[in-house]
Amino acid sequence: MKQPVKVTEAIFPMPVLLIATYNEDGTIDVMNAAWGTMLDRDRVALNLTETHKTVENIKNRKGFVIHIADVEHVVEADWFGVVSGHKDPDKFAKSGFTAVKSELVDAPIINELPVAMECEFVEYQADDTGLGVIGKVLQTSVETDKLKDGKVDVEALQAITFDPYTHGYYQVSRRVGDAFKDGMKLK
Repeated sequence: MKQPVKVTEAIFPMPVLLIATYNEDGTIDVMNAAWGTMLDRDRVALNLTETHKTVENIKNRKGFVIHIADVEHVVEADWFGVVSGHKDPDKFAKSGFTAVKSELVDAPIINELPVAMECEFVEYQADDTGLGVIGKVLQTSVETDKLKDGKVDVEALQAITFDPYTHGYYQVSRRVGDAFKDGMKLK
């Protein structure tokens, strides 16, 4: 029997995405965002309000980099979610992370995180049903030790997800099936 629970702002699990941009003075801003998804193979949507410093930076710089947070960097990932770039412009420096400038967009790539998706800003949708930031993924890069046969090794990646019901972070771990194959057993 199912029991009703409080309606919350999400579907579980949610990704822990770290969105990196440059501020107007060239310093780095990073925010933790769980409300993000792929629209198609090379388009992303980040459901972010225009009040975020990161959105301001994306609109000004026309680019951003999405990083996938991992178990090793839970503390830093959470830090980027609890401190606003409007209130603490040095929050990136306090994380201890380092970065290099993307060659494709005007945004930083964080060296310590295993996945980086370099995105070109496409548009901001602000109406009631708007998605927020829409970006075109120009390139996705993954640390070589997180690859297996040229593909992302999810177990090695140790990505984390956000649970909106308990406000917890959870590790994405082991493979339990084969998409587009296991269901065919019922045919």
